[in-house]
Amino acid sequence: MNTVVNTNEQTASPSAAAVADLGESIRPVVNIFETPDGYVLEAELPGVNKDGLSVSLEGTLLTLEGRRPEQAVPGAETLYRESCAACFRRVFELDPAIDAAKISARIEQGILTLTLPKAEAVKPRKIAVA
Repeated sequence: MNTVVNTNEQTASPSAAAVADLGESIRPVVNIFETPDGYVLEAELPGVNKDGLSVSLEGTLLTLEGRRPEQAVPGAETLYRESCAACFRRVFELDPAIDAAKISARIEQGILTLTLPKAEAVKPRKIAVA
């Protein structure tokens, strides 16, 4: 499947200033599935909420970017931490056969799900024989 392709791994990291502000950067893990009506892209974003997320489409470039805030327990001293504040960015090039006007997104329990429907013109159809 070449419809949804990661375009540039080099730009998948945030700027040095953003990393300095938020600490370590992350590259979200994604799964891409094809359905008869389109594609589904799932990105794992633990600790990210709707306010810390931006999904944009410019031409055929789909960009996921945002940040995960620092998590702390009030009144407690951190003894050990594997999860920290981070920023992320991931860019995908979409096939023009995707109906950009009908793309939808939702985030639940740290999983961003994008539905990328195929345009009606490229969906298979049956032709009645007279």
